[in-house]
Amino acid sequence: MLFLCVSCQFIDKQIPSEEELLNKEIQTIDWKKVDEFPTIITCDSVSDKTQNQECFINTLSALIQQKLDADKPKLPFAKFDTIAVQVSILPNSTLQFETQQQADNEKIDSILKAKLVDFPIIKPAIKRGIPVKTQFTLPVILKVE
Repeated sequence: MLFLCVSCQFIDKQIPSEEELLNKEIQTIDWKKVDEFPTIITCDSVSDKTQNQECFINTLSALIQQKLDADKPKLPFAKFDTIAVQVSILPNSTLQFETQQQADNEKIDSILKAKLVDFPIIKPAIKRGIPVKTQFTLPVILKVE
Protein backbone atom coordinates (compact mmCIF):
# COMPACT_ATOMS: atom_id res chain seq x y z
CA MET A 1 0.00 0.00 0.00
CA LEU A 2 1.27 3.47 -0.99
CA PHE A 3 0.36 6.66 0.86
CA LEU A 4 0.84 10.13 -0.55
CA CYS A 5 0.93 13.26 1.60
CA VAL A 6 0.33 16.64 0.03
CA SER A 7 0.58 20.02 1.74
CA CYS A 8 -1.31 23.16 0.74
CA GLN A 9 1.02 25.50 2.62
CA PHE A 10 2.22 27.20 -0.59
CA ILE A 11 -1.31 28.22 -1.47
CA ASP A 12 -1.69 30.22 1.77
CA LYS A 13 1.10 32.65 0.81
CA GLN A 14 -0.20 35.88 -0.61
CA ILE A 15 1.24 36.91 -3.95
CA PRO A 16 2.06 40.65 -4.15
CA SER A 17 0.12 42.63 -6.70
CA GLU A 18 1.72 44.15 -9.79
CA GLU A 19 1.25 47.61 -8.30
CA GLU A 20 3.07 46.65 -5.08
CA LEU A 21 5.97 45.17 -7.04
CA LEU A 22 6.13 48.25 -9.28
CA ASN A 23 6.12 50.62 -6.29
CA LYS A 24 8.94 48.66 -4.61
CA GLU A 25 10.96 48.71 -7.83
CA ILE A 26 10.42 52.46 -8.34
CA GLN A 27 11.63 53.15 -4.79
CA THR A 28 14.89 51.29 -5.44
CA ILE A 29 15.75 53.32 -8.57
CA ASP A 30 18.27 56.13 -8.12
CA TRP A 31 16.72 58.83 -10.33
CA LYS A 32 19.75 61.12 -10.01
CA LYS A 33 22.09 58.71 -11.83
CA VAL A 34 21.98 57.23 -15.30
CA ASP A 35 23.07 53.76 -16.33
CA GLU A 36 24.98 55.12 -19.32
CA PHE A 37 26.21 58.71 -19.61
CA PRO A 38 25.69 60.52 -22.93
CA THR A 39 28.44 59.86 -25.43
CA ILE A 40 29.84 61.23 -28.64
CA ILE A 41 31.43 59.30 -31.54
CA THR A 42 35.00 60.17 -30.50
CA CYS A 43 34.41 58.59 -27.07
CA ASP A 44 32.67 55.39 -28.22
CA SER A 45 35.87 53.36 -27.97
CA VAL A 46 36.31 54.19 -24.26
CA SER A 47 34.75 51.33 -22.30
CA ASP A 48 35.34 52.53 -18.72
CA LYS A 49 32.29 54.54 -17.54
CA THR A 50 34.27 57.21 -15.72
CA GLN A 51 36.76 57.71 -18.54
CA ASN A 52 33.92 57.78 -21.09
CA GLN A 53 32.17 60.50 -19.06
CA GLU A 54 35.40 62.53 -18.83
CA CYS A 55 36.02 62.08 -22.57
CA PHE A 56 32.49 63.26 -23.38
CA ILE A 57 32.66 66.35 -21.16
CA ASN A 58 36.14 67.29 -22.38
CA THR A 59 35.17 66.78 -26.04
CA LEU A 60 31.92 68.73 -25.70
CA SER A 61 33.70 71.56 -23.82
CA ALA A 62 36.35 71.75 -26.53
CA LEU A 63 33.70 71.83 -29.29
CA ILE A 64 31.76 74.60 -27.56
CA GLN A 65 34.95 76.58 -27.00
CA GLN A 66 36.00 76.08 -30.61
CA LYS A 67 32.63 77.26 -31.96
CA LEU A 68 32.57 80.36 -29.76
CA ASP A 69 36.19 81.24 -30.60
CA ALA A 70 35.76 80.74 -34.36
CA ASP A 71 34.73 84.29 -35.29
CA LYS A 72 35.94 86.07 -32.16
CA PRO A 73 32.74 88.11 -32.14
CA LYS A 74 32.41 91.31 -30.21
CA LEU A 75 30.44 89.89 -27.35
CA PRO A 76 28.05 92.18 -25.48
CA PHE A 77 29.15 90.81 -22.13
CA ALA A 78 32.79 91.82 -21.90
CA LYS A 79 32.54 91.95 -18.12
CA PHE A 80 32.54 88.13 -18.05
CA ASP A 81 35.58 86.06 -18.91
CA THR A 82 33.95 82.75 -18.03
CA ILE A 83 30.29 81.86 -18.20
CA ALA A 84 28.48 78.79 -16.89
CA VAL A 85 26.57 77.09 -19.69
CA GLN A 86 23.86 74.61 -18.81
CA VAL A 87 23.85 71.86 -21.41
CA SER A 88 20.72 69.74 -21.84
CA ILE A 89 20.82 66.57 -23.91
CA LEU A 90 17.32 65.44 -24.76
CA PRO A 91 16.31 61.81 -25.42
CA ASN A 92 16.15 62.54 -29.17
CA SER A 93 19.85 63.63 -29.14
CA THR A 94 18.98 67.34 -29.39
CA LEU A 95 21.23 69.79 -27.53
CA GLN A 96 20.02 72.89 -25.70
CA PHE A 97 22.23 75.56 -24.15
CA GLU A 98 21.40 78.18 -21.52
CA THR A 99 23.63 80.48 -19.52
CA GLN A 100 23.60 80.62 -15.77
CA GLN A 101 24.63 84.31 -15.63
CA GLN A 102 22.14 86.81 -14.27
CA ALA A 103 22.94 89.82 -16.47
CA ASP A 104 22.42 89.86 -20.24
CA ASN A 105 20.92 86.35 -20.22
CA GLU A 106 18.85 86.87 -23.37
CA LYS A 107 21.78 88.29 -25.35
CA ILE A 108 24.13 85.53 -24.27
CA ASP A 109 21.54 82.82 -24.95
CA SER A 110 20.84 84.16 -28.44
CA ILE A 111 24.58 84.16 -29.25
CA LEU A 112 24.88 80.60 -27.92
CA LYS A 113 21.93 79.46 -30.06
CA ALA A 114 23.43 81.07 -33.15
CA LYS A 115 26.97 79.75 -32.61
CA LEU A 116 26.39 76.35 -31.03
CA VAL A 117 24.98 74.39 -33.96
CA ASP A 118 26.07 71.45 -36.10
CA PHE A 119 27.48 69.22 -33.39
CA PRO A 120 28.36 65.60 -34.11
CA ILE A 121 25.65 63.11 -33.16
CA ILE A 122 25.42 62.68 -29.41
CA LYS A 123 23.86 59.56 -27.99
CA PRO A 124 21.62 60.48 -25.03
CA ALA A 125 22.01 59.05 -21.55
CA ILE A 126 20.33 55.73 -20.85
CA LYS A 127 18.34 54.82 -17.74
CA ARG A 128 17.02 51.27 -17.59
CA GLY A 129 17.28 50.90 -21.35
CA ILE A 130 15.41 54.13 -22.14
CA PRO A 131 17.00 57.35 -23.49
CA VAL A 132 16.58 60.15 -20.92
CA LYS A 133 17.24 63.88 -20.64
CA THR A 134 20.43 64.90 -18.86
CA GLN A 135 21.67 68.31 -17.78
CA PHE A 136 25.01 69.53 -16.58
CA THR A 137 26.87 72.81 -16.37
CA LEU A 138 30.13 73.54 -18.18
CA PRO A 139 32.39 76.55 -17.66
CA VAL A 140 33.11 78.30 -20.96
CA ILE A 141 35.96 80.77 -21.24
CA LEU A 142 35.17 83.77 -23.41
CA LYS A 143 37.85 85.46 -25.43
CA VAL A 144 36.58 89.01 -25.74
CA GLU A 145 38.28 91.77 -27.65
